[in-house]
Amino acid sequence: MKPTKSIQAITLTALFAALTFIGTTIKIPLPTGAFVHLGNAMLLLAILLLGYFKGALAGGLGFAIFDLLNGYATEAPYFILESFIVGLFAIFAIRLFKNNPTKIWQIIVIGIFTGIGKIIMTQVKNTIVLLIAGSNLSNAFIAASIKLPATLINVVSTIIIVSILYFPLKKLNQRLNG
Repeated sequence: MKPTKSIQAITLTALFAALTFIGTTIKIPLPTGAFVHLGNAMLLLAILLLGYFKGALAGGLGFAIFDLLNGYATEAPYFILESFIVGLFAIFAIRLFKNNPTKIWQIIVIGIFTGIGKIIMTQVKNTIVLLIAGSNLSNAFIAASIKLPATLINVVSTIIIVSILYFPLKKLNQRLNG
């Protein structure tokens, strides 16, 4: 890789980390203690535009920085891991379209796959936290599902935002790399 390509890759990864941080900062609190935010959309855009590793790293770092600066330091490592796992769901769906989605419906399908990954990770994480706190498995699973509405709202907003922004950003990225 040429030095200018390396610098560009690092710059774009840092840019998407910052966008994920900012997107997570723009939040709407819900009564469950969870909140709706735009960070997940930035993660998916990063994966679509930068590829799996750089995109998941950018998203994970953005989420971790948010956590470290907002009193959630113990959750920072988890969200780095989650970004890579949710990113796997995205990459699987992206590969269904030969790594080149060209239609909005394909972006929606990718968003749905990514959202399924996010829902699974949220449910597993919240169930494990409640198990550690002393709940039995069935109660922990049911109680963890209370936070799923926020995740569902995040998934839907991610699909909408990414469907709107992906193609213009892809075109801009192609011009820069042209």
